[in-house]
Parts: sequence; structure tokens; C-alpha cells
Amino acid sequence: MIEMRVAGIGLDPATRSSVLILKDATDRRALPIYIGPDQAQSIGMVLDNKVPPRPATHDLFISLFDSWDLTLDRVVIHSLQDNTFFAALVVKRGELVREIDARPSDAIALAVRANCPIWVMEEVVADASIPVDRDADEAERRAFRDFVSNISPSALIQQAQPGGDGR
Repeated sequence: MIEMRVAGIGLDPATRSSVLILKDATDRRALPIYIGPDQAQSIGMVLDNKVPPRPATHDLFISLFDSWDLTLDRVVIHSLQDNTFFAALVVKRGELVREIDARPSDAIALAVRANCPIWVMEEVVADASIPVDRDADEAERRAFRDFVSNISPSALIQQAQPGGDGR
């Protein structure tokens, strides 16, 4: 799994739909997730440090968690099927742990309120992310190709033998 954070919310100019952007820790991959306007507003309020005059639905859930001594431990975006993301809330109460199915937009709206990590399965990132830093990706590929082209089989064998550097 890859930990990601909310980088922001934008508007797709072609569809006029809200797009939530998650980024990895290196800012090399971005995961765009189309969300509804209500969830975009709910997440945006937290990102902008705005407090509604009355609790919104996601705020109400956090209040319920607090009242029942529940902790939102993490959000996991675990699959992508037919262009639809699937997520789970991992909720704890003492030693008891439960996973609750949730839409990613609602899960993330809760995560930003509870200040809990957002994890995305590697295969989801591989299937749906977009590169942010193509130059860094190409430099990494070039460095790996150079490394592989300079490896000699005898050096690898020596490294793997007892007393070699392979330990």
C-alpha cells in the first residue's frame, strides 16, 4: 500500500466535474478521483479551515466516533472496478477493529477531519495514477538501465558466495 495525501480539489474543464487529487509522499504520482459536488465542498471546507455554523454529515460522523470512543485509524482505497474506486474505513475501539465499506469521497472527507492516513493499494495506483514528474521518472529509468548494463555476472556470483559482500 502507498500512503497518499489530499493535494487539492479541482474542476475538470471538459466535464465540469469535481476532481479530488491525491499525491504520494514523493509528489511523483497523482491519483485523480472524480467526486460529487457535495463531497468536494465537504473536503474543501476542511482544506480551507472553514467551520460550518452547524455540523455537516461528515462532521456528525466524527462526533459519533468521538462519542462512542471510536477511532478512524485509516482509510484504504482498495480497488478500481469499471472506473469506480472502492474504499474502506478502518475503525478501532480498543482492540476491536472493523472495516466499513465506503465511497472514497466520503472516506476521504472523514479522513481529513480525523487527520488519519489515506492508503491506496499499489495496483490501484499503478492502474489509475498519473505521473507528475516525468523528468524524474525518466532519470530513474535511465539510472536503472545504466546500473543493469554495468553488472557483470561474475561480480554477482562473487557477491552471492559466502565471504563475498552479499553476506
